[in-house]
Amino acid sequence: MGGNGRDEYRCERKFLIDALDTSQVISLVKMHPSIFVVPYPPRYINNIYLDTKDMTYYHENVTGAKDRRKARIRWYGDLFGDIARPALEFKIKDGFVGTKEHHDFPPFKLDGSFDIRYFRKKLDEAARHIKYYLRDLDPVLVNRYLRSYYVTRDGRFRLTVDRELTYYNIRPHGNNFKQRFCDRGNVIVEIKYATELDQAAGRISGYFPFTLTKSSKYVQGIEFVYI
Repeated sequence: MGGNGRDEYRCERKFLIDALDTSQVISLVKMHPSIFVVPYPPRYINNIYLDTKDMTYYHENVTGAKDRRKARIRWYGDLFGDIARPALEFKIKDGFVGTKEHHDFPPFKLDGSFDIRYFRKKLDEAARHIKYYLRDLDPVLVNRYLRSYYVTRDGRFRLTVDRELTYYNIRPHGNNFKQRFCDRGNVIVEIKYATELDQAAGRISGYFPFTLTKSSKYVQGIEFVYI
């Protein structure tokens, strides 16, 4: 991932599943009458979430504010070490639809030297508009999960299965990343589609024995490692 831009607005249905394990969830996906296929192999996704000192983004998500956003730096593969191609993302929610903005972010290293001072130093290397966007934000949470990808043959519906959810807190100074929470019991399924396909999405999601949820990995992570 790289470059700057914004995705089209889309809808998203999310399910937090604690009664089935990953293999059972994936079996249900494979048996779905809409015929989901695998576009590419599973991969690990890593995020550093950013927030204001007052945790504005966290509180907006908890209260379900109509217009809200989340800010994160995302990369794939190994969690620790040299991060060569990170991307800054803003996930923007407007009522029931949402979009993402993508921006380049300077390469950095995630290890024991990573703290707010180091983050600010890397931010000095970023483009001017990135410095402006992040002027009041600090890193507060690291999370990582393994994602499997599925898509209907007509390409209109994307489905992801996330597991091995792991969260780390970020202290202002001296992070050894030993304080973490591993959520091995939950699986998260998301169905993503264009806004005009909401009725058809209801039929697709209705096949699954899952309960629709407003679960947020960011909110969960903050509550797991801080509260």
